Amino acid sequence: LDGTTNFIHGIPTYAISIALYEEDKPVIGIVYEINRGEMFFTFKGGAAYLNNREIQVSKNDKLSQSLLATGFPYYQFDKQLQYMQLFTEMMQKCHGLRRIGSAAVDLAYVACGRFDAYFEYNLNAYDIAAGAYLVQQAGGSVMNFSGGDEFLEKREMLATNGKVTDEILVTIKKHF
Repeated sequence: LDGTTNFIHGIPTYAISIALYEEDKPVIGIVYEINRGEMFFTFKGGAAYLNNREIQVSKNDKLSQSLLATGFPYYQFDKQLQYMQLFTEMMQKCHGLRRIGSAAVDLAYVACGRFDAYFEYNLNAYDIAAGAYLVQQAGGSVMNFSGGDEFLEKREMLATNGKVTDEILVTIKKHF
């Protein structure tokens, strides 16, 4: 269950998130947003889907018109100041910045084009593995804050529609 704090407090945004890996590669990703009845899923060799309808990331190529998602760390506060500085800059560059409280849902929303990008650090693999695969299978990009593939290992992530990646990554690198 991702969005556990939301669940505990009766906030209806949380999801069951399941990823299956074979030989360190994702083969299945499922995010089920329970209260909306939305099942996001993908599998090796297939597309990404929302309730049996194929989905793709947004086509927006301007950060100034982008809706972004993020989250706040629960335990690791040593980077809090630089993260707040990143928030400040991103809020000024984009159309809006949202914090829903479930990384799995945020990623599913990037995959279906509701958000143009998502970024966060201090993440657990079990919360983001399925959503990351959904974004990739829906045509998006997923990386760590340095632009590398080790987002699970580094516990930091930028997931985008692939079109606003460079501009966001430059901003993240200024602060991290």
